[in-house]
This record gives sequence, structure tokens and C-alpha cells, in this order.
Amino acid sequence: MYYDCGKLAGAVIFVGTVQFLLALIISEALYPGYSIADNTISDLGVGPSAAIFNSSMFLLGVLIVISAYLIQRSFNSKLFFVLLILTGIGAMGVGLFPANIRPLHTIASLTAFLFEGLSAIASYKLQKPPLSYLAILLGVTTLGALALYGSGTYLGLGKGGIERMIAYPVLLWGVGFGSHLISASEQKPTTAKQ
Repeated sequence: MYYDCGKLAGAVIFVGTVQFLLALIISEALYPGYSIADNTISDLGVGPSAAIFNSSMFLLGVLIVISAYLIQRSFNSKLFFVLLILTGIGAMGVGLFPANIRPLHTIASLTAFLFEGLSAIASYKLQKPPLSYLAILLGVTTLGALALYGSGTYLGLGKGGIERMIAYPVLLWGVGFGSHLISASEQKPTTAKQ
């Protein structure tokens, strides 16, 4: 059962992340005058591309929750399961509550950003080096950028640019981690310790 659930979890994470990345690019292209430096990612949820962005974000959240269930069945890692569930719930919340619905949007986006960074770090137990080290690096980058964003320190990237330094590392982690699970050997890895 591990083999099927692990590979399926990887496929679900991969598909969820890639569909969101593509929808993000399409949404940015359809939004007149959109600036990746000046506009936040969530601005796409209230503009002319709102239907694409919000549905894609909600779908990402649903697929993360599904993958969390499958990963729990495969690896029995309770901590990683909880972190992924919270990430998925946060992403669904961002899709349901666009940036103009405060404070729900703020709570949902903070939940998604925080727990996706922690999920990337926690996934190191389910991977081998060097991928495990890269997962930690990507998660720490997300959390560091989140702290900078929260303090209003944008490092010359603008509000939208620093927000992308929160989101992009963990989206890249999602593609890599999903690919890792899809291509993992048929041998069941040792159960992750809490």
C-alpha cells in the first residue's frame, strides 16, 4: 500500500503545484498593468483574473490536503501530516477569501505561507541528501522572506517581489518533492520519527 499511496501523493502534489504556477502566470498576463514588484500575488484574486487565480488557489489547497492524507498512509509522519493539512487549509482560504476580504484573507495567507515553509523543512525526514538539504534551504528561505515581509523590509524588491520570495521557494519545493515521491524506489523508507 505504501508504494501506491506514496507515488499518488507525489503526483497530487506535483499536479497541484504546477497547475497553480501556470495559473499564476496566466493571471499575471491577463491583469492589465500588473507589476510583480508593486502588486502582491493576492491582488490577482480581486482583479480581472480573479476567477482563474482563486479557483487555482483553492484547487491547490484541496490537492495538498489529499496529498497529506496519502503521505500519512505512506510514511506515518504525524507532524508532517499536520503541517501539510494546515498549508492546504490556508491555501483554500486564500482562494475563498480574496485580498479584499479582511481579516480572513490575511489569516489564510499567513497560515498558508507559514505552514508551507515549515512543511518543506519537515519533509527532510522523508528524503535523502542532497534533496533533504535543499528542502530545508527552501523552507528557511520562505520563512525568512515571510519575516521580512511582515516587518515591511522589501530589500528593494517591492512588496510583490518579496512576497514572491515567500511563495516561489516552496512552490519549487512542491514540484521537487512531488517528483521525488513519484520516482521513489519501491522499498518503503523507515517511518519518520516525531
